[in-house]
Amino acid sequence: MYLLIPAAGVGKRMGSNRNKLFLEVHSKSIIAWTLLAAEAASSIRWIGIISQPSDWSDFKNIIADLPLTKPVVFIIGGATRQESVYNGLQALPPEAEQVLIHDGARCLATPNLLNACAAAIRHCSGLIAAIPVKDTIKVVDDSGIIQSTPDRKYLWAAQTPQGFNVQLLKQCHAEGIRQGWEVTDDAALFEKCGIEVRIVEGEETNLKVTTPQDLAIAEFILSHRERARG
Repeated sequence: MYLLIPAAGVGKRMGSNRNKLFLEVHSKSIIAWTLLAAEAASSIRWIGIISQPSDWSDFKNIIADLPLTKPVVFIIGGATRQESVYNGLQALPPEAEQVLIHDGARCLATPNLLNACAAAIRHCSGLIAAIPVKDTIKVVDDSGIIQSTPDRKYLWAAQTPQGFNVQLLKQCHAEGIRQGWEVTDDAALFEKCGIEVRIVEGEETNLKVTTPQDLAIAEFILSHRERARG
């Protein structure tokens, strides 16, 4: 399975002006934990990191200190996540039929989740890892007035990995460019093109590290995992 990792974000919500994936949690950078999970996932055979070239030397220094056996390719990122994934798709080896896309900042995803998504995408066109929403969700208008309360049993919080048939996703990205669609994940392109996307149950601990509070939670989870192994 081929894995694309969008990794071009700047950590503004972290109070940082550099790529947030270089921030450390439990003695390793965020991207290092993500790459170690990919290394440990038996289904993953190729890794593409989509980022700005100005970050490549830092990524290479991190990778040099990791026991990685799988090839890691660097791909130039775009101005948005959507553009970055588009670039990543063009850089896939020609034999790639399916692809997983996983946010570099979701450094707590386990190898089991990556393997489950890799297995499932062989039997469908598109999927996302997601978890059922626990909170009651309110839809509000521009004035902050509640308009409706969706039934919680139909609501799932999207995570990554997200998996797709490569040719279909390329077609959906091309359509998105033609139509001027702006989306925050690739599943939304499939939805707009009328292609079914299924759910693979994700992990409660698979948070996206975007704030200092997330960093503290990630530190706690990684410390707990280390104690459980020890």
